[in-house]
Amino acid sequence: MEEYQKELEVDMIRANVNEDKEVTMSRFLNGFNRDIANVVELQSYVDLEELVHLAIKVEGQLKSCRTYLHEEAGFGQ
Repeated sequence: MEEYQKELEVDMIRANVNEDKEVTMSRFLNGFNRDIANVVELQSYVDLEELVHLAIKVEGQLKSCRTYLHEEAGFGQ
């Protein structure tokens, strides 16, 4: 997720993009995996840093949930 943020920022600098922070956050959110974006969209955040932090937390939660469900189904043995 942090790598994606850095890539977006570098690309925006190279393209000389100057836009409102809300537009940048929307662009960033639209690049997320839909499962992550759906959860993050329900949260409140005021800047890109908070958005990235939320996305990282959600990504971790989804990964641990999927691992747990996979193991509960008997696939982890």
